[in-house]
Amino acid sequence: MTTRSPLPEVVRDGEVLRRQVAELRRRGNKVGLVPTMGALHEGHLSLVRAALAECDACVVSIFVNPAQFGPSEDFARYPRARDADLDRLADLGVQLAFVPETADVYRPGHSTWVEVGSVAEPLEGESRPGHFRGVATIVLKLFNLAGADVAYFGQKDYQQALVIRRMVEDLNVPVEVRVRPTVREPDGLAMSSRNAYLDPGERARAASLYASLCAAERLVAAGQTEAGRIRREIETILIDSGEAEIEYIALVDPETLHPRSAADGPTLIALAVRIGQTRLIDNCLLNAAIA
Repeated sequence: MTTRSPLPEVVRDGEVLRRQVAELRRRGNKVGLVPTMGALHEGHLSLVRAALAECDACVVSIFVNPAQFGPSEDFARYPRARDADLDRLADLGVQLAFVPETADVYRPGHSTWVEVGSVAEPLEGESRPGHFRGVATIVLKLFNLAGADVAYFGQKDYQQALVIRRMVEDLNVPVEVRVRPTVREPDGLAMSSRNAYLDPGERARAASLYASLCAAERLVAAGQTEAGRIRREIETILIDSGEAEIEYIALVDPETLHPRSAADGPTLIALAVRIGQTRLIDNCLLNAAIA
């Protein structure tokens, strides 16, 4: 008979979480934090495994943050699967799950927001005004409440991780930010909770994002570094895959997100594409060999 793993302790009150983590750290435990919006998939779980491997205790937050959604975005229908999420965390041995209510996170009269500078402005910042203000604010709240030593994020949300690192550095937040590789489906699609929106035809077309990034990598490996040529190759693959609305294809400096005219050094390729009604993002880092 299989013994069911105990569920994580579910904490809803931020002050209770603060006290519990403080006690863990007082006992000499290194504490990891994995912030999520729930609907956990293997990408999230890879972050949890890293936290459990590198720390003595792990806190996973599950909170669909309304402040990072625009008025016409998918806050109301964003996937929510709390019971399944807790089962997955139990299977990994997570000790604490922080699952607050919106009213406890943004109390009446809440009027303080975190605005991160230039790295938050292009790409997602331009496409989703106010998004990173909401992200930075909730992440700083989680850092303050959890008091963790290390926080884990995924490379799929590359710009988000860059924004958080800038916030941590500028505001002297005593937490180490670690970014783990993107976890992909067998056909290369980056794992995302929003993949659940895709119907079978859209799901097949969505694989074109990764295929286009791989084609870009091959171009650069063959010696083609001109940014316009690389963008055209990506665009062709995305369009040829079927109906797709391209929001942006950007080649930028990985640290500043300033546009690059050539991938003749470390370069981030970032994509945002709508397949049907679903908005997907992906990216890859290029490190072209310079002759």
